[in-house]
Amino acid sequence: MSEKKEEVQAQKAYIYLVKSPGNNDMSVCASDSVFYPGTYVISPTRYGMDMGIIVGSAAGLGGSCYTPGSTRVCGACHFCPKSELGKTDSDLAASGDPLTMGITPSFEFVSSMEIETPPETEPEEAGLWDSRYKEPQMVEVDGDVEWIRGIATPEEIKRYQENIVAEQEAIKICKEKIAARKLDMKLVTAHFLISEPKALFFFTSDDRVDFRELVKDLVSGFRMRIELRQIGVRDEARVLGGLAVCGRDFCCHGISDKLDPVTIKMAKEQNLSLNSMKISGPCGRLLCCLSYEYDFYLEEKQSYPPEGSRIKIGGELYKVQEINILSKSMTLSGPEGGVLVLPRTEVRWSEKTGHWEVSRKFESEFLS
Repeated sequence: MSEKKEEVQAQKAYIYLVKSPGNNDMSVCASDSVFYPGTYVISPTRYGMDMGIIVGSAAGLGGSCYTPGSTRVCGACHFCPKSELGKTDSDLAASGDPLTMGITPSFEFVSSMEIETPPETEPEEAGLWDSRYKEPQMVEVDGDVEWIRGIATPEEIKRYQENIVAEQEAIKICKEKIAARKLDMKLVTAHFLISEPKALFFFTSDDRVDFRELVKDLVSGFRMRIELRQIGVRDEARVLGGLAVCGRDFCCHGISDKLDPVTIKMAKEQNLSLNSMKISGPCGRLLCCLSYEYDFYLEEKQSYPPEGSRIKIGGELYKVQEINILSKSMTLSGPEGGVLVLPRTEVRWSEKTGHWEVSRKFESEFLS
C-alpha cells in the first residue's frame, strides 16, 4: 500500500515561480502545462486560490544560466513582452528596450499558446541570456508541492479587474468604520480573492487592536468572509511598493517577498555612513540591500589585509585604515601622518614570512 502511495506522489511536472499581484506574495507551484513569463494563472496562495502571474521557471533558478555582465536580470515584477523573446542585449539596446533601460514594461494578458517559443540554443550560444527564457523542463515533484489550477479564463480576468475597482471602495468604507470606532490602526490595503467570496484587509498598528466589532461591521456590509491581518511597516512597503533611494522598485516588492533580518553590522562591514537617514528605506527600517551585499563584502575582504594590520613599505610600517571593495584598493597611514592608497593587486599574503607584503615593483616606484 505504501509503495502505491509513493508511486502516486512521485511524478514529474513543470515548476514555476508565481507572483500574486493582490498581496505581492511569491510561491513555487507545479503544473503539467507549459507557461511563459507574464501568463495569468489561478494558483494557491497562503490565503486561498487567487490570481497569479508566472514569473519564470523555478527549475532554472540559481544563476546557472547567468552570463556576467548581462543587463537582462530583472526582478519578479518585470516581464518581457513576447515580441522581445530571443533578442540579445545589443538588439534590445539598439531598439530602446525598456528592460535594458530599467523601466518596467506594461504587458497584457496572453495565453501560453500565444507566446513565441524561445530559440532552442544553449546560453553560451545565445549571447547574454536570461534563465526566464529557457524552455521549462519537467522535474520530479512530491506530494507537498502546490499545484496551479490552470490558466486564468477571460471571465476570471474580468472578475479580477472588477475586484480591483471594488477594493478601492472597500478601503474607503473600512477607513470610515475604523474612524467611527476610533481604533488605533492604519489600513494599508484590501484584497478580494478570485476563488471565493472572501475579503482581506491589511493594517498596521503599534499595539494589539481589538477589531472584533469592526469585523462584524464589515461582514454586515460586504456579506462575505472578512479577514483582518496586522502587518509590520516592512510588510507595508512590500505590499504597496514604491521607488527606493536608488530609483528602482523596492527590493521587497520587486525582487523577493522574503524579509531577511538587516543589522547595523552589515552597514559597518560595507564602510557605509551610520547615519540612520542614509541607510534606511522609506519604511523607516534599514535598507534590504544591505543584507544582499553583506556576504559579498565578507567574501571579498578575505583577500585583503584586515583593517588595523600593518604592512612594511621601504622599511617603514603603514597601517591599513580603510578597505574599499568597489575600487579594489586600501588606504594606509604612514608613521608621520602620510596617506597612501594601495591597489589590491600590489599586495599579497606571504606564506613564507606570515605577513602581507607589497610587490617589489610598487615598492621601487614608491621609493623612487
